[in-house]
Amino acid sequence: MKNDLRTVFYRNLWKENPVIRQILGICSALAVTNRVDNSLVMGIGLMFVTAFSSLTLSALRNSIPDRIRMIVQTLVIAAYVIIVDILIKAGLPEISKALGPYVGLIITNCIIMGRAEAFARKNPPVISFFDGLFAGIGYTIILLCIALVREILGFGTVFGYNVNFLNFTNWTIMVVPPGAFFMIAILIWISSGAMDRRLRKKERS
Repeated sequence: MKNDLRTVFYRNLWKENPVIRQILGICSALAVTNRVDNSLVMGIGLMFVTAFSSLTLSALRNSIPDRIRMIVQTLVIAAYVIIVDILIKAGLPEISKALGPYVGLIITNCIIMGRAEAFARKNPPVISFFDGLFAGIGYTIILLCIALVREILGFGTVFGYNVNFLNFTNWTIMVVPPGAFFMIAILIWISSGAMDRRLRKKERS
């Protein structure tokens, strides 16, 4: 498959979306999606780390001995995660407290290592940067979709602003991690069904 920008964009946002197609990054998706602002900050942080770690590792791909490849990848990713963690703590202290250890745990996020292994180590730096960026965007879009539903139903708010104009009873299940689990399952079901219908349509044509 040709690795042009359009292909990379489509693959990461839909065909191989890291959350609903590859089932990666689920821990943070379960933990931080009870509010939209938390999800947005986490998503931007992951976009930054994935894009720049892919860029860096691609630029160094011919200089890294294969036997220490994973160690170097982890060190590069950790360096960018530390930058993100410092910036969030300095600029958004309340969100930093809400996210807790999950910013630091971006280091162990399978999406980042997956893009480094599957793409950055085999492709030039610029396209690797966009591959990482689009993977982060795909992750962020899913987190925001989950968080929007959970915050509206669980708290009656969006970005902290009241949107519960009908005064419905808040759904407690949407505030806790099982609410995110059900939302992810629904999105996987919808995406799998759409993909199956598209494949059947191609087979008929």
